[in-house]
Amino acid sequence: VPFLGYHHVLMILIVVAIILLCMSHHDQYIPLLLAGCSSSSPLIPGIFLLSIYYKSYQPNPDTAQVDYQFFTALENIAGNAQMQARVGYFGICVNPDGGSWLCSNNATALAKEVTVDQDPLNLIWLAAQFKDMIVFPYLIIIAIIFAFICLLLLATFPGWHEEEDSEGSEREVKPFPSRPVSQIALAIIFISSIFVLVSVLWQHTASVAASVIAQDFGNGVVKSGVGSSAMVMGWFSFTLLIIVTIGLLVMILSIRVLSSMV
Repeated sequence: VPFLGYHHVLMILIVVAIILLCMSHHDQYIPLLLAGCSSSSPLIPGIFLLSIYYKSYQPNPDTAQVDYQFFTALENIAGNAQMQARVGYFGICVNPDGGSWLCSNNATALAKEVTVDQDPLNLIWLAAQFKDMIVFPYLIIIAIIFAFICLLLLATFPGWHEEEDSEGSEREVKPFPSRPVSQIALAIIFISSIFVLVSVLWQHTASVAASVIAQDFGNGVVKSGVGSSAMVMGWFSFTLLIIVTIGLLVMILSIRVLSSMV
C-alpha cells in the first residue's frame, strides 16, 4: 500500500517551512528565525537581521558633505574599538573584543557589560532603536500558527486503504478529501504565505536601509551588513508555503473536474 500520498508531500513541505522558522531550544519551541540574537548559543548569534560593527577604513568623501573633517572626528572618537552588534527579532548580541558573544533582549543590560572605549559611538543603543522601532516579528508568529493549523487539516485527509469488491478481491481505494476542509486549508495556507511575504519583505527592506544609513553615518569607522541566514530562511519558507498553496489549489480543481466526470 503506498504510504506517501499527494497531501503527504504538501505536509512535508509545510513541516520543512515550519522547521526553518522554528527550532527546539531551551526545552521549548521558539522560532529559529525569530530566535536570532536571543541567546549566546553557537548557532543563534549567526542568525540576525542587521550587523553593525567598528572597523577602520578609508572614508568616502562626497561634495554633498558639508564638513569634510567629520571623518577625522569620528576616527578619534572610535579609537581602537572593535565591538560588533547584531540585531535579531527578539534580542541583541554584542561581541565587545572579538571573544564570546553576549546576548540579551535588554539593551541596557548589554550596555552595562561594555566599556566606553568598546562602544564610543553607542552602537548598542543604535541596534536597540532598530529592534524596538522597526523590527516586527508578530506576522511571522501568526504565519507559523496558520501553517500548523493547515498541517492538522491536511492530516485529516483520507489515505490509501484496501477494500473488498463484490467478487471478494482486494482493491486499493483512496477517497476524495472533504471539499470544505480542503478549501479552508487552502485559505489558511494562503494567508500564512502572505504574512510571511509581508514580514520578510518588510524586514529585508528595513535592514538594508538601516545598514546603508548606519555605515554612511559612521563613514570611515563603522561597517554594517544584513544577515544572509535570516533572509534565506525567510524567503525559502515563503517559497515552500507558496508551493503548498498552489498544490492545494491544483488538488481542489482536479477533484472538482473528476467529480463532474463521475
